[in-house]
Amino acid sequence: MSDPVSSRYDLHAHSTASDGRLDPGDLVRRAACNRVEYLALTDHDTVGGIRAARDAARRSGIRLVAGVEISVTWNKKCFHILGLGIDPANETLLSGLAGLQRIRRERARQISDKLEKHGIHGALTAARKMAGAGMITRTHFARFLVAEGHATSVSEVFDRYLVRGKPGHVATRWAGLEEALSWIRAAGGLAVLAHPLRYRLTASWLRRFLTAFQSAGGTGIEIVCGNSTPQQIATCADYARRYRLSGSVGSDFHDPDFPWIDLGRLPPLPAGVTPVWEHLETS
Repeated sequence: MSDPVSSRYDLHAHSTASDGRLDPGDLVRRAACNRVEYLALTDHDTVGGIRAARDAARRSGIRLVAGVEISVTWNKKCFHILGLGIDPANETLLSGLAGLQRIRRERARQISDKLEKHGIHGALTAARKMAGAGMITRTHFARFLVAEGHATSVSEVFDRYLVRGKPGHVATRWAGLEEALSWIRAAGGLAVLAHPLRYRLTASWLRRFLTAFQSAGGTGIEIVCGNSTPQQIATCADYARRYRLSGSVGSDFHDPDFPWIDLGRLPPLPAGVTPVWEHLETS
């Protein structure tokens, strides 16, 4: 299974297809170096990196789990739902993701316009260049603002420019919860709530969401994510047991320059939680 400092499973990672810093092949090779055996590529609202990741996984001896991280709006709040074990060629899923990609392109334009009014010029051009063939995300704008000296870190950019009430914030309506889960089911995948404690919700709000998530067909909850503390892991495990959800582990890896979050460097699932990978097929 797992040991306290590493995991055979890492079911949440990002590549240059969305806001990661490594291309899919390099991401897989880094996972292999870290002794990950089962890796899920879960880019934001796109499956564009999966083919390259599969090719690299076959060469590296890793089992790849095809995945995606879908942006969802529920009761005016944003959540991220992982689709694990999906068929990335499924037309229902691809059609749904295409709609979210259009929303992302429009949001990028609006963010740039707002930053322009705040005296920050050239943001959209720079973000497009950073994104390359991938989608433009808020992280690309954040990296641009750091490079231009407007903040010292990506997290500072989000706090000063990109969250509600700040100059570059754009309110966005994503896919509905039941809609997103229907895409995942159509693609043969499992729906897992990503990083449940990062939404800054009260316990009562999170319980309301988990009730709706389970009722809509949600399968799992991410119990171990990135640099989760022991208390956070215990809290998420309790939610998994209470709502009869399977447990997942994932680094949410984005950037090799942030060594405190790395592929496969994860504690094990707590006892009494069914691992989500017991229900997954890999390629």
